[in-house]
Amino acid sequence: MEEVHRAPENEVLAPLIERARLAPDERERIEHRALGLLAELREGQRTGWVNQFLQEYRLNTSEGVALLSLAEAFLRVPDADTADKLIADKIGEGNWRSHAGKSHSGMVNSATWGLVIGRALVGEKTTANALRRLISRTGEPFVRQAVGAAMRLMGEIFVMGRTIDEALKRMKRPENKGFTASFDMLGEAARTFPDADRYFESYMRAIQAVGAARTEGSTEVNHSISVKLSALHPRYEVAQWGRCVPELTDRLEALAEAAAKAQIGLTVDAEESERLEMSLDIIEHVAEMPKFAGWNGFGMAIQAYGKRCQRTIGWAEALAERTNRYIPVRLVKGAYWDSEIKHAQEKGLRHYPLFTRKVNTDTCYLACAKDMLEAKMIRPAFATHNALTAATIMEWAPDPKSFEFQRLHGMGEGLFEDLVREQGYRCRIYAPVGGHRDLLAYLVRRLLENGANSSFVHQLADEHLSDADLLRDPVERCAEVGGTRHPSIPLPEDLFMPQRKNSEGLDLDDWRVLNRVTEGIVERGDIGDPPPEPKDVNALIEKAGKGYAKWSQLPVEERAARIARLGELLEEHRGELMALAVHEANKTIPDALAEVREAIDFCRYYAAEAREKLQPLEMPGPTGETNVLRMEGKGVWCCISPWNFPLAIFTGQVAAALVTGNAVIAKPAPQTPRIAAAAVRLAHVAGIPEDALLLAPGGPKIGAALTGDPRIAGVAFTGSTGTAKAIAKSLLEDDDRPIVPLIAETGGINAMIVDSTALPEQVVADAVASAFGSAGQRCSALRLLLIQEDVAEKMIEMLKGAMATLQVGQPENPASDVGPVIDQASYDKLMSYRETMADRVLATCDVPEEGLYVPPTLIQLDSAEDLTAEWFGPILHVATWKSGKLEQMVARINAKGFGLTMGLHSRIARAGEIVEMHARVGNLYVNRTMTGAVVGSQPFGGEGLSGTGPKAGGPHYLPRFCAERVTTIDTTSAGGNATLLSLEEAGMGI
Repeated sequence: MEEVHRAPENEVLAPLIERARLAPDERERIEHRALGLLAELREGQRTGWVNQFLQEYRLNTSEGVALLSLAEAFLRVPDADTADKLIADKIGEGNWRSHAGKSHSGMVNSATWGLVIGRALVGEKTTANALRRLISRTGEPFVRQAVGAAMRLMGEIFVMGRTIDEALKRMKRPENKGFTASFDMLGEAARTFPDADRYFESYMRAIQAVGAARTEGSTEVNHSISVKLSALHPRYEVAQWGRCVPELTDRLEALAEAAAKAQIGLTVDAEESERLEMSLDIIEHVAEMPKFAGWNGFGMAIQAYGKRCQRTIGWAEALAERTNRYIPVRLVKGAYWDSEIKHAQEKGLRHYPLFTRKVNTDTCYLACAKDMLEAKMIRPAFATHNALTAATIMEWAPDPKSFEFQRLHGMGEGLFEDLVREQGYRCRIYAPVGGHRDLLAYLVRRLLENGANSSFVHQLADEHLSDADLLRDPVERCAEVGGTRHPSIPLPEDLFMPQRKNSEGLDLDDWRVLNRVTEGIVERGDIGDPPPEPKDVNALIEKAGKGYAKWSQLPVEERAARIARLGELLEEHRGELMALAVHEANKTIPDALAEVREAIDFCRYYAAEAREKLQPLEMPGPTGETNVLRMEGKGVWCCISPWNFPLAIFTGQVAAALVTGNAVIAKPAPQTPRIAAAAVRLAHVAGIPEDALLLAPGGPKIGAALTGDPRIAGVAFTGSTGTAKAIAKSLLEDDDRPIVPLIAETGGINAMIVDSTALPEQVVADAVASAFGSAGQRCSALRLLLIQEDVAEKMIEMLKGAMATLQVGQPENPASDVGPVIDQASYDKLMSYRETMADRVLATCDVPEEGLYVPPTLIQLDSAEDLTAEWFGPILHVATWKSGKLEQMVARINAKGFGLTMGLHSRIARAGEIVEMHARVGNLYVNRTMTGAVVGSQPFGGEGLSGTGPKAGGPHYLPRFCAERVTTIDTTSAGGNATLLSLEEAGMGI
């Protein structure tokens, strides 16, 4: 199973196509049956006003997206001011009149007129006063109440009940006659241990209630329970395997024991592909326990969009034979497709672990369905809303009792009713249970999944598609394209093409890869002596001056080729460089990988930019004249890099300066000279002359000698603001010295603003990653979290719980989230500050007794103004702000005088516009994602972000007299851009 998900898509699909291919007579019978199912499905879609509503407001319309966004956020907003802003934001811009009277449902048309009126009240300035007068006159904000009622109604449609008792009662209604249910306690992944405990108790209560309601007969004809392992442990991750797998095994054993005693079924739900092998390990441990012999209710779900689907079914069959018991297997098409695609891109994997075309997934589904039907020890269940898929399964399994269908509650009505009540087939409804606020992420993912353009549910509602279009054989369509990848979804390595190749990553979510990487890093524990300091800085500068004379004469194409070659060598020596980053800079393993990948990306980015932007440019002029603009190097640059990004920033500075034709004397931080020396050695191998790139390890004296020499033509510096100012002053001390350009990137009091529309789970994930990743030693790390006071208490409580799950320890240990700080001076400074703020500490973490481990710490402030300095470590400050004061809050942050990064979590587009307009920062990250999928190692700021480094094309810089600014507005998941050196600034400029 190890290598299948790394294979090209067409190689995986070739045997699946043959396995699923239909004979002509089979195809004819299936089409005939599917046509009948289509008619029943369409009739079912016409009867429910919610189905009509969703057909009218589909996801390919701006109004559909607006309603989805509103449904996702509205019920969790506690304050009226923000709720009104959210309504105005989502309803105010929609063209609702275009939908008026278009639906077959009178209720939908009535709802549309309500939206038309709502837009008039909230979306137009001319009627804003009318809304206020109306609210004042009636004494209640009726628009807000109406929207709230509509959102709760949607919740009732898609959620079986708020409690398990309510859900069981609802299953007795006439519309559910003949169907069984698999109840799932609503909620996504647990973020804290109390969350996991609460979910566990919820599952246990549900098992007991369903068992009490059990009727005579086998588990197949009774209700069952579905359980998400990620809801039972907050650190369900491969790096935490040693901790989470045993604990999850114990919890699943307890639930299975209760289900077996109650004589009901228990299914382990499928989740993201990186968790697959962990889940199999847990399932295997429980299934092999002797106490469960004879109980055939313990099952699992498998996702057909994963390349390992068929092998997982084979694994389940082997487990069933080995334990001499039947295993129920639910085959689903997949629920996390978009986030898994993005995750693979960010990780720089060679191939996706899943299929990128809908027809490829459908082909895999059918091939695996055939395997399941032929397996002797598997009890198949097929989750589908697709009439063609259902008809194919019915053709292959003439005995209606040999399997069951499954569908989602609130979707697929009409497809199975006649099959269940008249023809003897079984169908189980996947039925979420929970409060309305809990359904948000679930509801949105279900609607996105089933409302996507390629889904059968969406296509069924498309009047332009004929029955023949709907019933085209997916296997033949897959074969027509050779099972190849979707052309609009590039491989991760081609993400930034044609400009440059993406750096290759390592799949640290694969335990085999993680173990190999860890072993390699541990074996390289002896990193040797640091390189000696230069004895004669004058000689160093003189040598670089001679090197500049030769290097600058090379054509830009040649310089770019050698810089690109350096990127290739960095990739080839990735293991050595990661080990240096871990042992010398205290980087954790994921951060070390990100460090190397970003350095590679810098090389490729600057090489590509130079080829494009440094070519001679012929300019217009009078007759007889030729005017050519050329960008040329300035001379010898001094590049001073920090210890917190000892390879990435070091390489970025050097690559930008070299490719523009300058010679470079590179001075790394005194804490991390070895990794810099390794990079310089590889640069020389890449063809950069030894006199064009020289290393000058040492402390402040070496730096001062370099920057103070009049032969230095430019300085690039990354570090503290104080040191940057000192360098700037020193460059002006000699009146006879030419004006020397200084490119300085310094730290800052980086803030993130959170309003009450934000999803707490996303906020907490971003805050923990940014504030405590790399032991808080990124210049872009989150220092100040500003939460709207209406939701602060809940978010802070969740943040404290998430901090309690952090592992602080040796950086070479793959389970470590936070390692030691860089040196004794940093440790002493941070620990002293923590002591002065002891009475304001809200939460902290346990750390090893030995070593420079600063405990991750959360500190409460009275206001944002209380934080006046940057504390460069794992210390996060939190304060609150009042609703309606967003613009003022941004102004207060600007007044601090720092401008590196800022973040915003909000579902209100206007809030993003306000922050983008007024924030004075280099990098702005706006999270508006609705899917609940937050990936990537850092929510904003970019440095160390899992190799995404300079994004596609990079920022397009204006001449140096303009401020540099990058804005990232993220509507899918967490991301960020790196702050990059400008070629115009590193070169001659304009």
